[in-house]
Amino acid sequence: MGGIFGVASKKSCVQDLFFGIDYHSHLGTRRGGMAVYDREKGFDRAIHNIENSPFRTKFERDVAELSGNIGIGCISDYEPQPLLVHSHLGSFAITTVGKINNMDGLMANALTKGHTHFLEMSGGGVNPTEMVVALINQKETMAEGIRYAQEVIDGSMTILVMTPDSLIAARDRLGRTPLILGKKEDAYCVSFESFAYVNLGYEDVRELGPGEVVKVTAEGEETLVAPGDKMRICSFLWVYYGYPNSTYEGVNVEEMRYKCGELLAKRDRGEVHPDVVAGVPDSGTAHAIGYANESGVPFARPFIKYTPTWPRSFMPTHQSQRNLIARMKLVPVQRLIKGKSLLMIDDSIVRGTQLRETTEFLYNNGAKEVHIRPACPPLLFGCKYLNFSRSKSEMDLITRRVIARREGPDPDEKILREYTDPDSLRYHEMLEEIRRELNFTSLKFHRLDDLEKSINIDPCKLCTYCWSGKE
Repeated sequence: MGGIFGVASKKSCVQDLFFGIDYHSHLGTRRGGMAVYDREKGFDRAIHNIENSPFRTKFERDVAELSGNIGIGCISDYEPQPLLVHSHLGSFAITTVGKINNMDGLMANALTKGHTHFLEMSGGGVNPTEMVVALINQKETMAEGIRYAQEVIDGSMTILVMTPDSLIAARDRLGRTPLILGKKEDAYCVSFESFAYVNLGYEDVRELGPGEVVKVTAEGEETLVAPGDKMRICSFLWVYYGYPNSTYEGVNVEEMRYKCGELLAKRDRGEVHPDVVAGVPDSGTAHAIGYANESGVPFARPFIKYTPTWPRSFMPTHQSQRNLIARMKLVPVQRLIKGKSLLMIDDSIVRGTQLRETTEFLYNNGAKEVHIRPACPPLLFGCKYLNFSRSKSEMDLITRRVIARREGPDPDEKILREYTDPDSLRYHEMLEEIRRELNFTSLKFHRLDDLEKSINIDPCKLCTYCWSGKE
């Protein structure tokens, strides 16, 4: 996914920038970066690989060396950012969060319009942020260039630019990712996560609207492009990506997850009788608390996630390594497992590999039953708008593998729609096949209508493509 943060201050911004970016570490996996502007030294930047070491550790030395009263930074999935640029629009730094699906077409078009080359990253691709720069530079002003880039990109793009005198922040055209302004006495900040600036002394100003572009200085903010009237914010932010303290569109992540668990319990009433309810840590925990509160079944932690030294489970390049690390991090509390009927809530089921191994782990430690309740509907479609996972194909999804076995490798759209309908026979047969394959005692997913109730904003403003296939 990735996260971005920026500060415009009347004094040094480096400490605020450092901690603000660090608070986004849960969103990215590969690289972190900081860029600052100092009136005497000009632009400066630091970028490090954070796959096997936290952002804070890698950047502590840079904090002592960087200086400036304005800065931006990011936690990034893949590409090195921020970039430093000099063009007809002047000198600036830029960082982005999003996904570009039509990269080849945009690159060909840029080359025909006089863009001479693109730098190739170590992985062989072109840095998406560099493509955004190429698009912005086709227009006469920064605001016009940002709007143009967002209009021609197939996918999503939230952008944060630093010039020598201001930040220019632009939320994705359909608001698929969040962006919020904060302020304190002598500074303003721009943040993906709303909680990232609270301990730095900032208070909320407002969330940017979809497609809104604002200019931010230490004195205040000015809208350059008014927000649009259509929004498709990613629902998965509340289910999984968002940190519990964060709030998007006025809805707190932790509260939403309690509501999600509550509705799961209401659907389950009288059907299962577990001894305890537990969440697969960390994102499943709040959903499980909501379930326990509604059902009256005790909440427990039958295994604990060991985090002091293990990196995040999806950091390594190879899926087998990620599975190994995920397994090594979960340490059982055998007294809470042996002879028990457990109801486990995880945020989702993607490939199914890790949850199958978790279930086997529970059985091996004496569990009598393992009931699984994912906190979202079955994932049937690969995300076209954000870097949700490293999956290269929809066949990485366990749902699509089951459907392919049942319907062939290329089922038509009408059949796929039936698999998204929780009241259809095909849907229930798919769940039963997944249940058997992953060795669960029972399996029931959160329904999409209940998920929308859990978030409790206008469903027309939510992106649910990965579950519904509807844009």
